[in-house]
Amino acid sequence: MGAMQASRSTPEARRLPQWATSRSGQPDYIALALLLFALCVLFGPTMVDVARTIWTRDEQGHGPIILAVTAWLVYRKRHELLALEARPSLLAGSAWLALALLMFVLGRSQAVLLLSVGALIPLLVGLLLLIIGPAAVRLLWFPLFFLLFMVPLPATLVIAVTTPLKSAVSAVASSLLYNLGYPVGRSGVVLTVGPYQLLVADACAGLNSMFTLEALGLLYMNIMAYTSKARNIAMAIAIVPISFVANIVRVCILVLVTYHFGDEAGQGFVHGFAGMVLFMVALILILAFDHGMTGLARLTRKLGKA
Repeated sequence: MGAMQASRSTPEARRLPQWATSRSGQPDYIALALLLFALCVLFGPTMVDVARTIWTRDEQGHGPIILAVTAWLVYRKRHELLALEARPSLLAGSAWLALALLMFVLGRSQAVLLLSVGALIPLLVGLLLLIIGPAAVRLLWFPLFFLLFMVPLPATLVIAVTTPLKSAVSAVASSLLYNLGYPVGRSGVVLTVGPYQLLVADACAGLNSMFTLEALGLLYMNIMAYTSKARNIAMAIAIVPISFVANIVRVCILVLVTYHFGDEAGQGFVHGFAGMVLFMVALILILAFDHGMTGLARLTRKLGKA
């Protein structure tokens, strides 16, 4: 019976690569558990800090979504990852781990979330290089890159870019509504509609919302798996004006709701729902742009054959 049980467990273990098994040939769950435990101990306090602070704000509320989507992207590649042959790169992996440690220590000691949260990316790169090798990094390059959208942006950069963005969105939204016959005025980023005044906040028209929508566009391109570099670059660039238009639609909705239903309606549930509208409008525009690119490519091929 003992020999039969051993023969049954062997085929399952053989499906796993050497880097995922112990010396006995069995799945090395203990090593994996210890590695996950070490990561939780190291980055747990940092994740708790961001969950209690910046992830509770509208500007950085996309952080948990980015983390969950990254985990899903890695899960999609699990079979290809397990099929890789282990060829560790000790020098490169050690260098990436040293960089991660330096970033993490500086970030935690100086309370710089950009460094302490961002250290997760070089740490994962270093671990992949040490355990499997460069092939794993090439396979998971997009999930690792996608994690950049979870890293909090520097406050100085956000302020520098957000201020002109808010002014531009406010100007276009007020002009559009005024031409539609609504009593809308503007003073900087403050919109006046009837008896109400609305301040265009960072979450409504700032760099963070554009950053989030850029992540949405890149995720869409990764799922569609387009091979044309020109098409991917055009799509990535198009996200900028698309996010600008989506922000204008969001501000217009908030102004109209406030004008017709009062200030409480505009600042209540509808305000949060307008954030969903932002992403829905952006997604519709991305799909429309993608459809247009497809039609343009077909037209180009037809003209080339003619």
